[in-house]
Amino acid sequence: MSTVNKYEKTFLMKLLEQMLLIRRFEEKAAQMYGLRKIGGFCHLYIGQEAVAVGSIAALDLKKDYVLTAYRDHGHALACGMDPNGAMAELYGKVTGCSKGKGGSMHFFDEENHMYGGNGIVGAHIPIAAGMAFKIKYKQEDGVVLCYFGDGAIHQGVFHETLNMAKIWNLPVIFICENNFYGMGTNYKRVSSVHDYSIMGTSYGIPAWQVNGMDVLEVYEETQKAIKMVKEEKTPVLLEIQTYRYRGHSMSDPAKYRTKEEVEEYRNQDPIIILENKMTEAGLLTKEEYTEIDKRCKNIANESVRFAEESEEPPLEAMYEDIYA
Repeated sequence: MSTVNKYEKTFLMKLLEQMLLIRRFEEKAAQMYGLRKIGGFCHLYIGQEAVAVGSIAALDLKKDYVLTAYRDHGHALACGMDPNGAMAELYGKVTGCSKGKGGSMHFFDEENHMYGGNGIVGAHIPIAAGMAFKIKYKQEDGVVLCYFGDGAIHQGVFHETLNMAKIWNLPVIFICENNFYGMGTNYKRVSSVHDYSIMGTSYGIPAWQVNGMDVLEVYEETQKAIKMVKEEKTPVLLEIQTYRYRGHSMSDPAKYRTKEEVEEYRNQDPIIILENKMTEAGLLTKEEYTEIDKRCKNIANESVRFAEESEEPPLEAMYEDIYA
């Protein structure tokens, strides 16, 4: 368990607020989905907040990049995406981050170097390697974080990309967010190995497991990986073990898990873990926590108001942004 005492209070407060913002935003998105204000696919990040927040905190988004899969709201908000634009995208409104055309799975924020959620399992992994190739080719200083779920690790393109990334020693950190279930199937039922970090060995890539319920451990291990990428000129693979409290998507009642299992992981809630550490260290009062939480709830409520009042994309927008 990482200690809080070596960190500035402002840094810890920022981590706590980012995780709370993602949690409140996702809860509001679930509520609006239930009211049929949001349609299509919608994959929530509730429970996994420490992964995106901790790892992205280690980046400099003026030179580093983030690519992720379809469970992308948390990464987008951690990169600094405006919650109003995020919620408007869920609503399919023209003020959304992808002009209302991408929806939940295709958040995109060029300004904050968040190059997309991607709807096809594993399809963004080679794109991340391409981004890392650009950094190397242009002799830039950045790194790429590429996130994907445990369900993507058996896609052929994952293995092809790791092989190529090592041959060229690209500055990319592959992050498998192992939340233990690919859709509704426990990862141990579909994988011949249960420690995904050993897959890096096949390609000569340094790799290890990380506790994804502890935001400070995620931050420290990502820092360590970035240092390795830059000093040893190698890609890195992290298996960050985490847990989602909701179903795979909004249409999944998650009947394949016991209540006891979910309850056990709720006791490892990443927000509560950081809150408790800060409280014990005298860095957080109940009043401060309540104030932050209230602020995050207000931001989530405001994002809904913004989305509700925004315009639908005009009909002719169907033909914009099409290359062929």
